[in-house]
Amino acid sequence: MSKTPLTVAGAEKLKEELRRLKTEDRPRVVNAIAEARAHGDLKENAEYHAAREQQSFIEGRIREIEGKLSNAQVIDVTTLPNNGRVVFGVTVTLEATDDGKAVTYRIVGDDEADIKHGMISVSSPIARALIGKEEGDLVTVQAPGGAREYEILEVLYVN
Repeated sequence: MSKTPLTVAGAEKLKEELRRLKTEDRPRVVNAIAEARAHGDLKENAEYHAAREQQSFIEGRIREIEGKLSNAQVIDVTTLPNNGRVVFGVTVTLEATDDGKAVTYRIVGDDEADIKHGMISVSSPIARALIGKEEGDLVTVQAPGGAREYEILEVLYVN
C-alpha cells in the first residue's frame, strides 16, 4: 500500500482528534452504557442502544484515524528547497487569464481538503495541473465547466 501524503497541520489535527476520542469521548460513552445498563431491561432501553451506537461510531473512527496516521507520509513543506516549483503542501496564488481574478490555494491531502478555506486536494484537477509547474507558468486546468487558464503568480513554502 502506498503512503498517503499529509501536511504537518493535517497530521496534528488527526492526532488531536484521536486524543479527544480516546481520552474524552470513549470514557463518556462507556459511562453512559454503564448507567443505561443500571436501568434494567436492555431490550427496550433506548439510552443503552443509543450509547452502544455512539460507541461503535467512536471505535470505528479511532481505527480509521489510526490507519490513516500509520499510512501517512507527513510532508513539512518548510524543509523543502524553495525554488518556486509547485509541490505538495505549498500555497499557490493564481490569476485567471480570462477575467484577472486571483485565487489562493494550498495543496493538501485528500482528507484535509476544504475549498471554503482555500485547501484543495492533491488529487483535484487544479492541483494535478499545477504540480511541477513554477512561478510565471501558464497552466490549463480541465474543470467540469471547461478548460480554464491560470498564471502562477506566487508559490509559498509555508505551513
